[in-house]
Amino acid sequence: MPLHPEAQRIIDRNGVQDQGEAPELDVAAMREGFRLAWTIPDDLQPVGDVVDTAFPGPAGDVPVRVYTPEGEGSFPAFVWFHGGGWTIGSLDENEVACRAACVGANAVVVSVDYRLAPENPFPSAAEDAYAALLWVHGNAEGLSVDPSRIAVGGESAGGNLAAVTALKARDLGGPEISLQVLISPVLGHPDDGRASYRDYSEGYFLSKDGMDWFFSQYPRNASDLDDPYLLPLRSKDLSNLAPALILEAEYDVLRDEGVEYAKALEDAGNQVELVIFDGMIHGFFGPLAVELAEVSGVKNCVNEALRSAYVKGAQ
Repeated sequence: MPLHPEAQRIIDRNGVQDQGEAPELDVAAMREGFRLAWTIPDDLQPVGDVVDTAFPGPAGDVPVRVYTPEGEGSFPAFVWFHGGGWTIGSLDENEVACRAACVGANAVVVSVDYRLAPENPFPSAAEDAYAALLWVHGNAEGLSVDPSRIAVGGESAGGNLAAVTALKARDLGGPEISLQVLISPVLGHPDDGRASYRDYSEGYFLSKDGMDWFFSQYPRNASDLDDPYLLPLRSKDLSNLAPALILEAEYDVLRDEGVEYAKALEDAGNQVELVIFDGMIHGFFGPLAVELAEVSGVKNCVNEALRSAYVKGAQ
C-alpha cells in the first residue's frame, strides 16, 4: 500500500538527508542530531516507579533505567535495547516505548545503555546485552521480577542485540527467555542483495548509505561479518531458540532480512510470529516517530505478545 500519510508527514518534517559516503559522517554530529530530534513529551505515560542505576558489566558499569508497574508482586520483565546502529542512541529516547510496555504488559522494563561503537566495537554491545539479561535474572528478587518470565526486545540495532541475546542464552546455558521481540532488526548485511535494500535504499528515513555507515563503525574487520553474534542470519544453527515476534515496516531496507529470519527460525522448529506493517517506515515504534506507534497499532501488538508469553511462562 502507499506510505501512510503520517509516515509521509514524518519524512517531510525530518527531511531525508543525503548521507553521502560513509566516511564523511561524523559520529559526534550524528549523536547530537539524534538527541536534538527527540523531544520528551509533556504527557509521559505514568508508571509505578522509574530508577536509573547500573550493573557491573564486562568492561565496567552498564547504565540501565528500570520501569516498574504500579502495585505489588513479582512482575515479568522485559529487557529492552535501543536502536541507533550500535553507534547512537541512549536511554532517554526510549521513554515512550518503555513506559508503554511497562503499563501495557504489566512488566518491569529494563532499558539498557550498552556501549556504543566506534569507541567500543563488536562484540561490546552484544556482551553488554547478554550481561543485562544475566543481571536481571540474577537480581530478580530485588527488581520485583519473576525470573521465569523474562523477555528481551529492541528496535533496529536493538532488535539485533535482542536476537543475539537469545542466541547467547541458548549457547551459554540460559537464562530461559519467554519471548524475543525483534522490531525492524538488523540481521544481515546491506550488501547481501535483498530486494528491500534495492527498493527503499533512499527516501524512506533509513537509507542504505546510512546502514553502510553504521557497518563501518561497529564491526572490527570483515571476519566479524561471519559471526552470528553480529549477524544472526549467519548462524548455522537456529534451533531451540526463544519464541519470536518479528515486526517489520513495509518501507524499510531491513524488511526482507526480518522476513528471511522468521522463515529460518520457523524452519528450525521455533515458534515465530511475523507482522509486516503496511505503509510504515523504519522507526515506526519510536523514538523519532512516536506518532507511528499510535497509528500502526504496534504497541498493542507488542504488549499482547508479551502478556501471552508471560502467561505461558507462569504455567
